[in-house]
Amino acid sequence: MKKLKERWKIETNGQLFIIFLVFAITGSSAAKLGAPVSEFLEVKKEMGWYIYWPFRILIIFPIYQVLLVFFGWVFGEFKFFWNFEKKMLRSMGLGFLFKK
Repeated sequence: MKKLKERWKIETNGQLFIIFLVFAITGSSAAKLGAPVSEFLEVKKEMGWYIYWPFRILIIFPIYQVLLVFFGWVFGEFKFFWNFEKKMLRSMGLGFLFKK
C-alpha cells in the first residue's frame, strides 16, 4: 500500500479507500449503462458476438471516462481523477485533447 500511495501521491489510507471505491463504482456503472445505450442504438446480441461485444466495449469506454471524473468529484477526489484521466488518455495517444 505504501508504494501505491507514493506512486499516486496520496497521503492517507482513507484517500486510498475512496479511490478504490470510485474505481469500483465507476466500472460497475459504466458496464450497467452500456446495455441501455446499446439497446437505444439497436445493437443486439443477435447480431453476433463479433459485432455486439466490440461495440459494447467502444460504448463503455467513453462512459467510463466521464463517470470516473464525475464520481471522483462526488467523493472529493476530483484532482486525483482528473490527473489520472489525462495521464491515461495521453498514454493511449489522445493527449491532444489536453493542453499541457
